[in-house]
Amino acid sequence: MTLRKVILFFLFILIISLAINGCSNKPGEYDTFAQCLNEKGAVMYGTEWCSHCQNQKKMFGNSFEYINYVDCDFQKSECDKAGIRGYPTWVVDGEKYPGEQPLSRLAHLSGCEL
Repeated sequence: MTLRKVILFFLFILIISLAINGCSNKPGEYDTFAQCLNEKGAVMYGTEWCSHCQNQKKMFGNSFEYINYVDCDFQKSECDKAGIRGYPTWVVDGEKYPGEQPLSRLAHLSGCEL
């Protein structure tokens, strides 16, 4: 084998490995909790530029994909209609909870098991 073929072979293996790892949907630590919040109608309102929103998302890790999230930069009318004045704001059982919320508090408010 020529050096070129060896390099191409290893590049091919590397690309395939990255594709497989990137496409795997690993379950998050809080999947069941986040799904329960979603089923109970809890909503997080926020924006991508909000550092507190980013912190809140990090608390959930990969499980954030199950959270009912409204991005107020793209869904401004929905946020206005809900009376959202700061980010993040959680709405649970019709009550607003502004600011980052510990997962334990969200569990208490929603009745979802953490």
